[in-house]
Amino acid sequence: MTVIVLLVATLAFRLLGALGVARFATWRVSAAHGLAVMLVMTASAHFVPETVTVMPNHADMVAMVPPFVPFPALVVYLTGVLELAGAAGLVLERTRRAAGICLALLFVAMLPANVHAALTDVTLGGEPATPLWQRVPEQVLYIAIALWAASGRSPRAARTRSLARSPR
Repeated sequence: MTVIVLLVATLAFRLLGALGVARFATWRVSAAHGLAVMLVMTASAHFVPETVTVMPNHADMVAMVPPFVPFPALVVYLTGVLELAGAAGLVLERTRRAAGICLALLFVAMLPANVHAALTDVTLGGEPATPLWQRVPEQVLYIAIALWAASGRSPRAARTRSLARSPR
């Protein structure tokens, strides 16, 4: 489901770019915004009360945390906040690079929780956790998009560099 949200949001932003919305003129920026939409969706589960059963909730997220991680409930809240901060950072041009790098690191740090969930048959919203053969490539995709978003130069920075190099 998260990959579908990422792809649909990215395509929607790129379509807006094709229709003339300058902000979404590139695939890289559209993907950064698509990843931000996905992160808002996934982060919401970190704060959903246990009584909500139509989607993954806080208790499901806590169950994903490997036993070696202390204070799992707090870690779930913290990672949710970090996902939301990363999403905000991706949509702001001046923070996109830092946000992309930090999110890639966060995705790496959260991989053990996904492995633990798959290996211990944790359920999320009543459904089995994503199997490892699917989850690991998904995580690699998220890391790649976060790093791709971080790799681009902002048009303003590129313009400033070219002005600095041009003879006066």
